[in-house]
Amino acid sequence: MDSKKIFSGLLLFAGLILLGATLLYFIGNILSGSLFITALTLTAIGFLGFPQLKGFSYTIWILVAVVCALFYPSAFITVGGFELKKVIVPFVQLTMFGMGAHMSFDDFKGVARMPKGVLIAICCHYTVMPLIGFLLSRMFNFPPEVAGGIILIGCVPSAMASNVMSYLAKANLPLAVTIGACSTILAPFITPFLMKFFGGQYVEVNVAHMMIDITNMIIIPVVAGFIFNMFYFSNEDKKTKIIQLSAFAGIILFTNLIMMWVLNESVTELLISFATSMWWFYFLPMATAMLLKRARHISRSVIEQGLSFVAMVGIVINTLVITAAGRDNLLQIGGLLIITCLIHNVSGFGIGYFTAKIFGLPEKDRRTLAFEVGMQNGGVATGIALKMGKVATLGLASAIFGPLQNLTGSSLANWFRKQPVSDQNENDHALSINQEAEFKNDLVG
Repeated sequence: MDSKKIFSGLLLFAGLILLGATLLYFIGNILSGSLFITALTLTAIGFLGFPQLKGFSYTIWILVAVVCALFYPSAFITVGGFELKKVIVPFVQLTMFGMGAHMSFDDFKGVARMPKGVLIAICCHYTVMPLIGFLLSRMFNFPPEVAGGIILIGCVPSAMASNVMSYLAKANLPLAVTIGACSTILAPFITPFLMKFFGGQYVEVNVAHMMIDITNMIIIPVVAGFIFNMFYFSNEDKKTKIIQLSAFAGIILFTNLIMMWVLNESVTELLISFATSMWWFYFLPMATAMLLKRARHISRSVIEQGLSFVAMVGIVINTLVITAAGRDNLLQIGGLLIITCLIHNVSGFGIGYFTAKIFGLPEKDRRTLAFEVGMQNGGVATGIALKMGKVATLGLASAIFGPLQNLTGSSLANWFRKQPVSDQNENDHALSINQEAEFKNDLVG
């Protein structure tokens, strides 16, 4: 039987189940929740059979998580006495580790090659999105902590998915990678101050504590990813490896020294904390990379697919946990919050694109800036909300913004892809082709 007919049948069956679930929901039947989940699951699988819909399958899986949490919240708050919200930060760290494993210092060389585009994107991202979040929080009458969450999602670095959107949109992928790397590295030093300035009226913000939390969620896992990349993917000479490893160890030590100062820890606590960090984020990725490199039956594509899969699963689980924790608030203000996040996201796309146009950047760069400005790292926002002890309220906006931006971003990328692109200069064009080829290999494994 033709596989396309099977996938078409799944979508038809999903539509019928969805219709039945809707009818049961309005008459108050408890089976409606299970039927909604079944319909969405079949839809996610059915989309895989159509190239034009395949990109939306992941978004449907996120919707499955949301529906599960809305109908059966108690099942996703605690399991056997274990609070599921405790997995949020580890999953964010795993995601950032995966990002670091695909990066190297070469990604930062783009700052020298494309300084204008990088500078405009970073400035626009860290001014436009927080400001829009602030204006939207004042415009709509949300509870203070929910309003603070809208500002928070505007203050975090750009989303990793923006690179995928740039690739799909035939944008400047090398520029996207460089902007994403710079945005991420700068986050511990920018996000806390922006949040304090714009969101301090809604929630109490401890700048020093937030800097430490973001560093532990972003910088340290990315460093671990760099180390993994160095020992598995790259062929750096011994001298370069020693220099980079020394720098990475210094970053971990400096982070722990700052933690000791902020948290008033003793020297003994510092040594224990430093040793723990070195094991998890320095020696373990190093040893794992060397072992995997010797395992001939495990290819690079398998590892990259594994890292991507873990990141996607982490985002789905985090969405599930946050939605379950904030279910009551979400049911009260969910519709308005979705509209708010949509305005926030689409405004970022538009302002990013037209700012690049005003400054005379070529079409490919304009597309890149649209995604880098408009797409936010919801995982980091969620992790910050958890560390502040307000994931059920402060984390709601990020739970909505993340899935929503994947939907709008995919739609915009597909539209851009159909539009003609003016030529770049030869050097940038060659670099873009090489990096797009590597990125395509990462996507398809």
